[in-house]
Amino acid sequence: MRDEVPNNTINVTFADYPDVLDVQQMSQMLGISTKTAYKLLRANNIQHLKICRIYKIPKISVLRFIGVA
Repeated sequence: MRDEVPNNTINVTFADYPDVLDVQQMSQMLGISTKTAYKLLRANNIQHLKICRIYKIPKISVLRFIGVA
């Protein structure tokens, strides 16, 4: 059985990140490379906005992706 992480632990862990992330911040948050982060965004696995060539990712979208929101 999978161990559940309490939501307050998640909130403390990600509290320092802004509500809207860039790709660099998202990759740090997930512990992945920026190349992998771009792949996730291009595959629409994480909801995001693309303004010209810049990706903006709501923090809640990342939390949903990892299954805690």
